[in-house]
Order: sequence, then C-alpha cells, then structure tokens
Amino acid sequence: MRTAIMGAGLSGLCCAYILEKYGYNFDIYENRSCVGDRFVNGEIIMEILDRPVQDIFSLLAKEYGLYLKAANVINKIIIKSPKETATIQDFIGYITIRGRHEQSLEKQIAANIKKRIIFNSDRTVEDLLKNYDKVVLATGDGSYSEKFNNYTAHVPVNLKGATIEGDFDPNTVIAWLNNNFAPQGYAYLIPFNQKEANVVIAYPNYEHNKKYYIDRLWDNLLNSFNFRFRITDQFQITDYQLGIAKKCKIDNIFFVGNCFGTTMPFLGFGQTGTILSGIYAGMDICGKSKYEREIKKLRNSYFDSLALRREMEKFNNNDYDRLVKLFNTKLGKKVFINKKVNFLKYAVKASKVLTSPHMSK
Repeated sequence: MRTAIMGAGLSGLCCAYILEKYGYNFDIYENRSCVGDRFVNGEIIMEILDRPVQDIFSLLAKEYGLYLKAANVINKIIIKSPKETATIQDFIGYITIRGRHEQSLEKQIAANIKKRIIFNSDRTVEDLLKNYDKVVLATGDGSYSEKFNNYTAHVPVNLKGATIEGDFDPNTVIAWLNNNFAPQGYAYLIPFNQKEANVVIAYPNYEHNKKYYIDRLWDNLLNSFNFRFRITDQFQITDYQLGIAKKCKIDNIFFVGNCFGTTMPFLGFGQTGTILSGIYAGMDICGKSKYEREIKKLRNSYFDSLALRREMEKFNNNDYDRLVKLFNTKLGKKVFINKKVNFLKYAVKASKVLTSPHMSK
C-alpha cells in the first residue's frame, strides 16, 4: 500500500514521521523549495486552549518518540486593554518559531524523517490519486477542501506582522485586546529570545471592517509601545480563511492540518491540533487507530473556539476593560491556570455576561 502526502508542513511531516516509524511506504510532496519556506514568525502553544492535552511536547515524546524543542517556556502573560492591564504568572505554555528559522518546528520534525522530500512539486491531488492508494492533504489551507465541497469558512482574517529587535523577556508574552489596534481581533508580542520578537495584529476582514486601514491600525499599535525597537522583517496576509472541513476523510483522502481546520478561530493558533491531525492520520493508515474517532476531539475544540470568538466579536473597548479587570481577580487567574477547567466553554459564558445590557451600563 502506497501513500502520498501533499504538503511538508507540520501535519504532513508528522504523518510522514508516523508512517516511517511503522515502516509504511510513502512519498511526501511539497510545492515550495524547502521545509519552512515562508516568513519567520512566533507562535504560542497554550495549555488553556489545548485541554485536555496538557503538554504536547511531553505527549509527542512519550507516545510517539518524537522529541521537539520549544524556543521558550511562557511563565508570564500580560494582557492589555485600553485602560486595564492583567498579569498572570504561572506555566502558561510554550513559544515556538515557525518558517525559515533553523529552530522552527517544521525543520525539527523534518530532521526526524529519513525519507527524501520531493520539493518544487506541481503534482495535484488528482495526479496523486492515480498512483497512490491513499492521499493525505496537508497543504496548509482549506482550498483543496473547498474543491471537494468539504469546507465551511467562518472567519476571513487580515494579518500584519513584523520581527523587531529590542530588549525582551523571553518568557513573557504580551497580548492586546483593543479595537483601536485590531477591531474584533487581537494583537500580540511573542519574543524569540532576549533581542528579537514577533509582533502581529489580526482581525476579521468582515465587510464592516473594510473601512479600517491596516497600516493605520498597525501604526496605532507600534506608537503605543513604551520601549525602543527596530523592525527587521515584515509580512502581511489578507483575507486568510479560517474554517473547518465537513468530513475529515473522503474515501481514501485524509484532510489534515488546515485542510481539516486546526487553526483555532480564537487567537488564531493551532499547532497542537495541526500536529495531532497528522499523527492521527498516520496512525489510521498504519492500522493503529481510527482517524474519524480521534479527530472528533479537535473538531469539538474548533467549535468551542469559534463560539468564544463570536462572543468576543461583540466586545467594545469597555467590555475589554471589564474582561482584563476580571483576569486580575483570584477567580480570573484560577480559571486561566486551572488544568481541570475547560477554559473555552467557561470563557464563552463569561463573555456573554460581560456584554449583557446590565454590565454595559
């Protein structure tokens, strides 16, 4: 039995790792020139968004023998609204690097695979279906899923980001909830190390948000910084679709990563789900588990995250102030760090309370 993997990102590489681990025949195709051939950016893996998974790095090592390293541990997150600031200190999660950087997760996973990756590929899924028994779609977005009428888009996102040089605490992440910077969205600063950090604004590209100029929003954020910095690299993405596949598998085609829908609508991160979807597909092909059963956990997390985003899209800046003020209370901090709490479901309930007419007075 031969398997083709279309895409050498996180999910495709993890699927390849599992197939190679169990001695299965596969080929992996990538249309770019190398692994991680994209802009460099920082991302975070937060336990509150991944529950019941508590430590993806430990899970990968113990269950699958895949040893990866984060760039840094997060032990502090600072959340800022227009008038409030909350600081939460505990083990929050991990900072990871993506893209062309030598320490990127993509490059780390690829280093664990002996099979040669076929780069600069122009093979289509239709081509691969003619020559392989199974095809794993891991191209990094929902476009192929849409071609199979197997995708529901929920949030079109605009992003603008930069790598900046300055003086940073490598274990502290800063997030902004402020409609002056990112209407119905968010902004964040993720340090790569003491001297470099990634700054990003992200907000939905709904019709009513097209009145905003992304460069002006970007300037609003940068002008609010109370520290010195220098921009060394930038990127911008317009109308990137966040959505989810209706089916995770059609006949002998597996939809993994963002072809399935592993980027969480709330905050836009999804590395844990992306990695696990590739592993689950590989385990199914090897006869070790059922992809449809395992992927249900990720589907549920996606819709919990979407529900939270929908509630927070109703927030004005006064609502953000109330939310951040809540995070400064003992209850707010406890919900954030208590591993037994389903943070997404709790946050949806709290968001409805914060935007109620009584609270808005």
